[in-house]
Amino acid sequence: MFSSQQETLSIPPQIKWSTLRQRQYVKDRIIQRQEISLHLWQLLQLVVYHAYSIWLFTFNDLKTIIGPSILFALGTSPALSKFGMQDAALADLIPRAPLALLWLWINLLPFTIDNQRHPGSISEDQINKPWRTMPSKRMTPHQARNLVVVLYALAIITSYYIGGLEPCLSLVLLGVWYNDFQGAEGLLSRHLLNSLGYRCFNTGALQVVLGSRGIHSPSTSLLAWEAIVSGIVFTTIHAMDMHDQEGDASRNRKTVPLVVGDNLGRFSIAFFMTIWSIVCPAYVGAPPISSAIIWGLGGLVSARYLVFRTVAQDKKTSKLWNLFMVGIYLLPLCGG
Repeated sequence: MFSSQQETLSIPPQIKWSTLRQRQYVKDRIIQRQEISLHLWQLLQLVVYHAYSIWLFTFNDLKTIIGPSILFALGTSPALSKFGMQDAALADLIPRAPLALLWLWINLLPFTIDNQRHPGSISEDQINKPWRTMPSKRMTPHQARNLVVVLYALAIITSYYIGGLEPCLSLVLLGVWYNDFQGAEGLLSRHLLNSLGYRCFNTGALQVVLGSRGIHSPSTSLLAWEAIVSGIVFTTIHAMDMHDQEGDASRNRKTVPLVVGDNLGRFSIAFFMTIWSIVCPAYVGAPPISSAIIWGLGGLVSARYLVFRTVAQDKKTSKLWNLFMVGIYLLPLCGG
């Protein structure tokens, strides 16, 4: 009835071959996906690496240029009536603030890269800021030079579309003079270019936040206010050099503390800070409380530079100088 031997099922060769091909196909697909994932991960790491390298170029200037300049724009626009012009509504300005931040950063970036790519700057940063892109060898000087050209072009194109074209073009000229034609090495030229540069960043941010309204015919009093701000920078910007004297001396750069001496350099900061602390609140008609804050900040910066003279303390005082500038920028917004 039944066979005593169990019959074996035989698989046709074509089915075996098909199964093997399917297995190999699945295996190849897994390997391919792993390779794609690996390449994407490596690409992401590369993008993050270079993005961080670019970020390091401007990191030190966030508190000196980008932050204060956007506050200058937001503090001046709603208070243009103090300069004989029509105020802008703060509600209209806030949506354009990100564009102003973009304008500030895209215009600052090529300047900082051009400033930090030169051999003298790299040697100085190896002493003062070894974490920066160039001394840490995250980018070669040749790569930095090519990037400067591209970014200057990008800054001009961006400014053409969102505003601030004239300050942008001025910053290109000032930046080339400062970085490529020894403008940073002379004492007077260094102070002059810094004061003009600050003015361009401030007015550029102001133009961008105002948008299509813009400032086509600035009043005399507004121009005078911008000149006063430039005067503060021209007479006290060496506050940022007090803690960098070792690095500046290594490249024979002529800064106030190295030319006239550390002691006289500190007294000059205190002298001019006192004058500007009185002049600025008086010019915009600031109320007593606002005036007192500026007097206090100016006095604090002056006293610290005279009393606390170590590198670590000078770095802290330079941050207070930036806070003083922010206070000056916001004075027009104060009632009075």
